[in-house]
Amino acid sequence: MTVTLASLTQQTGLAVLDHLDRSVSVPVVDGLQAQGDLIVIPASEISASLSFWPDVTWTDVPPEGIELLRGVAGGNPHTLVADPGTCNFTKQVSDSGGLLIGVFEASAPAYLLHPEHGASGCAPGRYAVRRQREYTAGGWGSRFVAD
Repeated sequence: MTVTLASLTQQTGLAVLDHLDRSVSVPVVDGLQAQGDLIVIPASEISASLSFWPDVTWTDVPPEGIELLRGVAGGNPHTLVADPGTCNFTKQVSDSGGLLIGVFEASAPAYLLHPEHGASGCAPGRYAVRRQREYTAGGWGSRFVAD
């Protein structure tokens, strides 16, 4: 089944900006992808830096999605969306860089939805979701990318 921006906004009730084409098919990839101030990384790429809590609990991602991150000053949300029973999420994990938001596991494509950026899809697998830092002339700074 082809998933479009229109079908995701209808499923979640979340709106996207008018300049986005709602009829476009949402691409699904199995690699690294960024969306504004967050980045999604296949967990296998950074497994050595992930530490799950003992007795970690996972939350089913509901059809309306789970808000992963909201932009600076109450800005737009990045929302993880999946069909019922196909995706689980946990915040009970940390990483050595201190940028981790959480990890999700999907048995079918899962989607990231954002009002300004539209949507992108993640192929089945396990992914880490992190904040992004800004790179300045002095190197990686402590400021997060502002979306």
